Amino acid sequence: MPAAGPFTASFAWPAPAKLNLFLHVTGRRADGYHELQTLFQFIDLHDTLYFVPRGDGEFTRSGAPQGLAEQDDLVLRAARAIRRASGANLGADIRVEKRIPLGAGLGGGSSNAATTLIALNRLWNLGLPNDEIARIGLSLGADVPVFVRGLAAWGEGVGERLRPVVIDEPHYLVVTPPVAVSTAEIFRAPELTRDHQPIEFADFIAGHGRNDCEAATCARYPAVREALAWLRERTPRARMSGTGASLFAAFAQRSDAEALAAQLPSAWPHFIAQGRNRSPLLDAIARS
Repeated sequence: MPAAGPFTASFAWPAPAKLNLFLHVTGRRADGYHELQTLFQFIDLHDTLYFVPRGDGEFTRSGAPQGLAEQDDLVLRAARAIRRASGANLGADIRVEKRIPLGAGLGGGSSNAATTLIALNRLWNLGLPNDEIARIGLSLGADVPVFVRGLAAWGEGVGERLRPVVIDEPHYLVVTPPVAVSTAEIFRAPELTRDHQPIEFADFIAGHGRNDCEAATCARYPAVREALAWLRERTPRARMSGTGASLFAAFAQRSDAEALAAQLPSAWPHFIAQGRNRSPLLDAIARS
């Protein structure tokens, strides 16, 4: 529940986590960004954001992770970006309840940014179309548009070319070794595969696809390497999400995920979540 104060009666806006069910690096652009192929699916773990609009153009932010610099705070960057794009001289008090692990490849910061854009568009009565909100989101990060769109999607380009898909919604055991992986570091890795031949959606359904970032992340973060090896001994199709550190294994039955979770070493934080093809943010928009 929101803490007492201005957020007590404010609407709760969800910001879900995601998994990259595979991640191929298919090229590198002249601007340094990488061309990717991936499949995004949401899971039923989410942060919750609360907003109280202000008319003085100021922003306050509570619930920020300890040590997060203001210039790196995607919530504040998103709020300022949509204000700049709209020309509105408005502000907001913003509170975030964090549940998604940081630096884990689960998209928590990007999801928070997308929810901020969607919520302030509604609360400030800006009326910006979803395409414009996604465009603003892309300027903040490659994963933001999929959270704005709110549907599981086949992603290409830097992640902005999205095609909605309907896939199974299994139960996932998600293991997050206690390290924060630097995405920039992994994409700078000289050994990173950058010429993976593109595949089709049907290829993924047939069992093809991997995460091209796994080798670079495992080489630099021994805890990720150890946890991934442990999982693959027990479920060979275990995989890393994004650039890590989170790893996941899919199960048709929650009880099977729970059985494997019971065997995990205590040093590895974990949770069980179900895949979702539709973001809870879409339902929040309909209720707002």
